[in-house]
Amino acid sequence: MEARDLMTADVETVHQDDEISDVLQQLASRDFTGFPVVDDEDRLLGVVTQRDFVELFQPKSHTVWIPIGLPPFLETLDYGFDLSWNELETELDLARNASKPVKTIMTEDVLTVEPDADVDDVLAILAADERDVNRVPVVEDDVIVGIVTRQDVLRALHEERSG
Repeated sequence: MEARDLMTADVETVHQDDEISDVLQQLASRDFTGFPVVDDEDRLLGVVTQRDFVELFQPKSHTVWIPIGLPPFLETLDYGFDLSWNELETELDLARNASKPVKTIMTEDVLTVEPDADVDDVLAILAADERDVNRVPVVEDDVIVGIVTRQDVLRALHEERSG
């Protein structure tokens, strides 16, 4: 089984210059959690996900990590306290960032496969803990030709083993 057998060929993408507010609205009306970001020639430049929007509206600089050590524990535990997360600040962040291009918040280092990649190559990306990837773009000559999701792989493996 290859990536081309699993992928959805009709991929919904966003353009690198689309405004953050427009992409956020598109994302809110979809059943998935991110978009591949492309240029004018449909070359894959990155991905933008719900996580990117969360980080945009809850900057790490507002979180204070405090080590707390209580007996009988030998090591301290770090607890994060958000000092500024409130409705007004969220609205100000949205207003400040709404018209910026989505390329300013996208993840550029995207793990991809080619159409002839083996299902094990796709699984290796989806199963890796460090990146928590939910979808793998399928590219040919840097142009996105499809996308494989965790659900696609699970469905195909289930059908293969039960059929």
